[in-house]
Amino acid sequence: MTLKTRIISRLDIKGPNLVKGVHLEGLRVLGKPEKFARYYYQAGADELFYQDTVASLYNRNHLGELVRRTAQEIGIPMCVGGGLRTLADIRAVLRAGADKIAVNTGAVRNPDFIRQSAEAFGSSTIVVAIEVIRQPDGTPFCFVDNGRESTGLNAIEWAQQVESLGAGEILLTSVDREGTGNGFDIPLVKQIADLVNIPVIAHGGAGTAVHVADVIKKGHADAVALASLLHYGVYAELASDSDDFNAEGNTQFMKRNATNKRIKPVHLADLKASLTSAGLPMRLPHAQT
Repeated sequence: MTLKTRIISRLDIKGPNLVKGVHLEGLRVLGKPEKFARYYYQAGADELFYQDTVASLYNRNHLGELVRRTAQEIGIPMCVGGGLRTLADIRAVLRAGADKIAVNTGAVRNPDFIRQSAEAFGSSTIVVAIEVIRQPDGTPFCFVDNGRESTGLNAIEWAQQVESLGAGEILLTSVDREGTGNGFDIPLVKQIADLVNIPVIAHGGAGTAVHVADVIKKGHADAVALASLLHYGVYAELASDSDDFNAEGNTQFMKRNATNKRIKPVHLADLKASLTSAGLPMRLPHAQT
């Protein structure tokens, strides 16, 4: 039976706000994450992914209250990442309403944390985020701290290791491509997807609907996490001048409509329709609550 591809809306959070950058840097405020989460749920997203972009700097995840509010309004799986270093951290996020958690820095610092987490909460709950920057010779190295710090780990070898330790999924981010609109690193996605027996979520580089179709067809991605491609299409509709952004980033860039011209925003329902037309099996729209 052919598995249906999931489309995941990724929402990067800094302070109280939804932000977006390029190569995981230069974060610009888009609006309030609750508005975007509600919109994507109603538009047919299969899952939501909240990432606390500064959690590793403070060694804790700050999204508990946001997760609680979101869980009260949406009825699709929600994954939360950033700053989760202990079983108590994971338990707190799950109790707040998350269905899955994503770990990166904590897993690299202590690989056995993956095994402990999978044993405590089940493999299906544990997503390992792998952030990759290719070196001059093309070798894909793992980075942590939202793409800020190199680990020296080969991403291909690390992907195999996290599977053996009990991870249920891999969220694979090409930091080189993230936010650029230049398309996914399909060779990287394919190499890892063909090597492991757990789902691989491709993230980083989508600029068009064709890019999404390509990473599913050619990269063998089981799911795709999208940010810019979706956010920029609904920013004007969901952002509000009345919101208190608490100076968490630059709002003027977005107000000038100065987004990356290589990114051709698409509404989520239209994206799923185009993927279905391309012969890719999509999940049916969920029932609204």
